[in-house]
Amino acid sequence: MRGLSQAILISLWAVLLSAGLLACSDDSRREIETIPPANTLKVQEVFNVGNNIFVRALAYDETKDVLWVGTSVGLVQVNAANGNVIATYTREQGLANEYVFSAMIDSKGNQWFGTNGGGVSRLAGDQWKTFFPMHGLADYWVYSFAEQKNGTIWIGTWNGLNAYAPESGKFHTYLKELVNEWVYGLDVDSKDRLWVGTEGGVNMFDGKTWSVWTQKDGLGAPNTENLPFSPNTGLGTRNRHDLSVMVEGLSSYNPNYVFAIEVDHKDQVWAGTWGGGVSRFDGKSWKNFTSQDGLAGNIVYSIRQDKQHVYWFGTNKGLSRFDGQSWTSVGKAEGLLDDHVYAVAVTKQGEIWAGTRHGVARLTLEK
Repeated sequence: MRGLSQAILISLWAVLLSAGLLACSDDSRREIETIPPANTLKVQEVFNVGNNIFVRALAYDETKDVLWVGTSVGLVQVNAANGNVIATYTREQGLANEYVFSAMIDSKGNQWFGTNGGGVSRLAGDQWKTFFPMHGLADYWVYSFAEQKNGTIWIGTWNGLNAYAPESGKFHTYLKELVNEWVYGLDVDSKDRLWVGTEGGVNMFDGKTWSVWTQKDGLGAPNTENLPFSPNTGLGTRNRHDLSVMVEGLSSYNPNYVFAIEVDHKDQVWAGTWGGGVSRFDGKSWKNFTSQDGLAGNIVYSIRQDKQHVYWFGTNKGLSRFDGQSWTSVGKAEGLLDDHVYAVAVTKQGEIWAGTRHGVARLTLEK
């Protein structure tokens, strides 16, 4: 994996330099040379993609052992087995918009990318296809994907939820059924029910009826730290808010705002909230985990479960690992380029990738 940082950085630099957003720096790649205690999470390598660049999306294709890295200025495809960069993509290569905010590999191996203002781009083989509202997409701002057993692709946007039928190519939009039109997190459970994280709470759709949960139902922990409530929401407007989680320099609180949804092996639903930590729903009630329990930060942007049933949470104060009993966290002080971890991916080799502001980190668990 030693060659990965250098190869991917060169490719990303080509994108960034062409955009005029990155100046050369000797500190763009560095290895973390600390000696950790046994059984700890260690940052092995980081590579910097620029101070004004975000890594918002990571998607891992296990069948091909390929990692997709979505940045705010382009997309990189990496061979995770040998560390070689396979390709980089901008508009010149077929990507609808360089700001990639979400990514998914579907059951047929097609890659789906949601962009910040550029609709959806799908890569099937070597063929790109773009979907805009003129094709039936609910909005140009696309932040999540999920797939059902019948192949239906669900797409979360800032103006509702789409169900896309690949065979017919038709879109259906759900808007009034949602507790909030701004959709961020999507996942499907073993019963083929769709779980939806929005700015106003969590929805579930079983194919016939819609259910909803908000803070009054137990979603999100109480505001014990008396954090300021964030007014940064698009509810009732068409303004494109900036996704900032700070209010006058302080972390803020808006627990009905759900950034991420992940359904685990027991069909428990995990929801990453804004200021209320991560919430787990067992089908009857919600249980909240916060920094008081061991979570790095109470604003949770991303959630992943690995094959060992270990949970990974990207927060505003670093990356947390939870094995069901104990917590381990790393942040900027331990080697990440930034404390805000927007995306997490786990490879079949057991390596963890964390996408942050300024770049990406590769981590391993030291036994």
